[in-house]
Amino acid sequence: MTQRNYLRKYFIMGSQDCDRDPEIILQEAINAGITAFQFREKGKGSLNGEAKIDLGKKLRVLCRHYNIPFFINDDVDLAITLDVDGIHVGQEDEKIANLRIEFPNLLIGLSVSNEEELKRSPLHLVDYIGAGPIFETTSKDDAKAAVGTYWIKYLRNKHHYLPIVGIGGINTSNAHQVIEAGADGVAVISAITKSEDIYTTVNSL
Repeated sequence: MTQRNYLRKYFIMGSQDCDRDPEIILQEAINAGITAFQFREKGKGSLNGEAKIDLGKKLRVLCRHYNIPFFINDDVDLAITLDVDGIHVGQEDEKIANLRIEFPNLLIGLSVSNEEELKRSPLHLVDYIGAGPIFETTSKDDAKAAVGTYWIKYLRNKHHYLPIVGIGGINTSNAHQVIEAGADGVAVISAITKSEDIYTTVNSL
């Protein structure tokens, strides 16, 4: 699977996003065709300590069985514990240069929300960027203001070959706008975790 292909339907989830068993939700999402998974156990109601590790291990087993790239959200210690395929960080998280030295073989993603962040981002050291939030989102307590699909178009025009995944407020109704703007894929949380029909949702993204 190429870099661009694994970004196509990128599912992000932690137990705090779920109204039912995260394992079941992930299994249904895998069956429906997600191309990557990020374990993001963070925010109000999230697990800590051994409970967080135990859930991460269960979800990791599922992804490994189905050959789905497994990412962790900005938790270096957990990246080692769970033997992840990749790590995604924000602008205020672990420095990319340090991560690349510590994890030379991992896929590394970086969130980029505006031109100022873009200028200071070491794009040559990352495998992809997460652009957004494209639309307004309630899935992240610390989400920044929505930037719209213009941001995807701007990034694509400026960096033709850079793998880009759009994130933030994306659902079955607007995912096509993100792809048409030039993104290689869409990253979603609640579109899947709150779906009553995950198979149809994933296939509609």
